[in-house]
Amino acid sequence: MGTSRMFHIFVLLGSAFMILLIILYWTEVGASRQYLHTPVSPGPKMTNGAQQQPQQQQQQQQQQAQTPQIPSFLSDIDAFVNQFLEPGTGEPTDPVPAETSNQSEKAEERYVPRQEWKIHLTPVAAELRQRQEYRQRLLKELCANDSLMFPGKKRSFDDIPNKELDHLIVDDRHGVIYCYVPKVACTNWKRIMIVLSESLLHDGVPQRDPMVIPRELAHNGSMHFTFNKFWKRYGKFARHLMKVKLKKYTKFLFVRDPFLRLISAYRDKFQLHNEDFYRRFGKVMLQRYANQPTPPDAVDQAFAVGAHPSFSHFIQYLLDPQTEKDSPFNEHWQQVYRLCHPCQIQYDFVGHLETAEEDAEHLLRLLRVDNVVEFPTSHRNVTASDSESDWFGMVPLEVRRELYKLYEPDFRLFGYNRPDPILNE
Repeated sequence: MGTSRMFHIFVLLGSAFMILLIILYWTEVGASRQYLHTPVSPGPKMTNGAQQQPQQQQQQQQQQAQTPQIPSFLSDIDAFVNQFLEPGTGEPTDPVPAETSNQSEKAEERYVPRQEWKIHLTPVAAELRQRQEYRQRLLKELCANDSLMFPGKKRSFDDIPNKELDHLIVDDRHGVIYCYVPKVACTNWKRIMIVLSESLLHDGVPQRDPMVIPRELAHNGSMHFTFNKFWKRYGKFARHLMKVKLKKYTKFLFVRDPFLRLISAYRDKFQLHNEDFYRRFGKVMLQRYANQPTPPDAVDQAFAVGAHPSFSHFIQYLLDPQTEKDSPFNEHWQQVYRLCHPCQIQYDFVGHLETAEEDAEHLLRLLRVDNVVEFPTSHRNVTASDSESDWFGMVPLEVRRELYKLYEPDFRLFGYNRPDPILNE
């Protein structure tokens, strides 16, 4: 009995000793983790006299640093996610803190302005400000009420499939998210995003001239970090991180008249010798709507014999239910509300191609990077609204009305008038 009792006593003492060691160990680990995650900042420059602090103040700071803090579960998640955000990425849309002599070192660490930011002393023109207020208010109202309904309007951001987020380009350096819409100056805006993100180097220096960037490189997916790539980098934290960036970053897109965008897409992809689009879409249109069961295999052969899809064939293809049964619309004619999800993402800036120069200047000023990059002036032929009736002249009236129903959400969400001259003939 005596030996057994002694054994139990030793076991209890040993267990208590191990628990004490574990407590001491985790206390030390917690202190070291707190030190390792303390942000490092060069801080303001000080004179020699200002560098000496009273001993009592230093002791108080050391005691505060060593005091263990137990954050909540949600704070832990947010802290983890914020590790992926560079310091200062939210500042373009945050007010600049006032400079005071009593500002603490922590305040200096929170606000680290980028050198290229430009501060304007004159306010934005009232007309430009009111234009943005109207466009954003229109989006908010139409998304909130039931006067306009379209597929996917009521779903939440979490319900959007990852593959449908591939048009949201992220620039972490300046805190910018751009949803690109093909046929709406997206080539030049992609060039600007490359310049801002500094993802293209020339002789070891970031490329600063957007027009030097080749068109093919601007559209190269590897040059841009889009939302649909978050899963590979961040795993299960991807969706939460998207929400954090959507909340903190400046989000913008550019749109244009939906019918003129369709005309531009047709001209670029089917009136020119585009081998890829001819093989993927042109041959299908000729087979279904031009009574050509065996169209030429190559685009050059098709143009040589005058066999290329007409604009009327293109419209038939868009309205054919079989088209989207085979595959979703190509991005060049897919509706903007399906590309950019304006009822799930609250955009801070909505630009129009019709006012592109003014809107681009306004946006770059809001981002405070107008001294870093300028929006390139486009010299390409732009489809004019006065030629719209000519393009639709060979399209039956009922077909035009069906096409308007297909793109009506884009017309109304972004403030474009119903094209009555085309629909009421």
